[in-house]
Amino acid sequence: MAMNSLKELFKLEKKPTKGLLSFEWVVVGYTLLTLLFILFAYTKLPHAQAMIVGRVRILAIIGALWFVYRLAPCRLTRLARAAAQLALLAWWYPDTYELNRILPNLDHIFAQADQNLFGYQPALYFSQRMPWPWFSELMDLGYASYFPMILVVTVYYFFYRYQEFGRMVFVLIGSFFIFYVIFIFLPVTGPQYYYLAIGPDNVIEGVFPQVGDYFYHHAERIVSPGWQKGIFYHMVEGAHQAGERPTAAFPSSHVGITVVLLLLAWIGQPRGHKLFWWLLPFAVLMFFATVYIQAHYVVDVVAGLLCGVLFFSVLMPLSKSFKL
Repeated sequence: MAMNSLKELFKLEKKPTKGLLSFEWVVVGYTLLTLLFILFAYTKLPHAQAMIVGRVRILAIIGALWFVYRLAPCRLTRLARAAAQLALLAWWYPDTYELNRILPNLDHIFAQADQNLFGYQPALYFSQRMPWPWFSELMDLGYASYFPMILVVTVYYFFYRYQEFGRMVFVLIGSFFIFYVIFIFLPVTGPQYYYLAIGPDNVIEGVFPQVGDYFYHHAERIVSPGWQKGIFYHMVEGAHQAGERPTAAFPSSHVGITVVLLLLAWIGQPRGHKLFWWLLPFAVLMFFATVYIQAHYVVDVVAGLLCGVLFFSVLMPLSKSFKL
């Protein structure tokens, strides 16, 4: 069985796709859209030249992988095209901060929304009310499961639902880039940045001032709350130190993408329902963890849930219109 699967990877396709794949067009479209933004705001962006060069490299990678696929059109080279764009999502994420930093920060609106709903800040008090090491580790486990869930669903579709693999990648990457467009034009950093900017007294008293262009010059954040000796705590905090930026809080893409993954798992028969139930506990932990570690306001989580359902509902039917 393993040998047959290996042969399938290298088996040349009888009707290879001539042009770009659907998810590559999504990347190209987002690249060109943000390139226009950069050119329009060139003098206000501190790293505009490097951002333009980065986009040229992205387009070159797409072209190079297309060329390799045309030389050897098989499942392995098709997988390489998808894997490259999925991996590059981590490059695109901090790029949203470079773009939205020139716009006025909007955290005061979303912090106030949580205050109006609950009478206090759940992101502040959640970890304080439940500081136990075992609970902290559960929360960090949920948050740390985000990228493994993406990998599991991707691998599942490639090996068990290959005919739907391109559609799955299109829906996933399309969802990511819709979130990224929102993050560019809706600059919200989340509690871990905003609370530090306005000071603990204001947070406790429920006073949420506008900070304007504060995050144009500042990227300091609060260290994640929780049990600092925990294995999963160190994984989450290490990831934040490596790639986190004051951006992408509303709506929560972690929550929204997780919902998309759950829906992809559910429809991915024959083993889809089983995969869904395996992922569900980690997803639920994820939803709570985003508030526990002060990455998001509760309204971010609710919006992320709704966006995940909406993006999936729009992109899945749309995927049938493209070559996959």
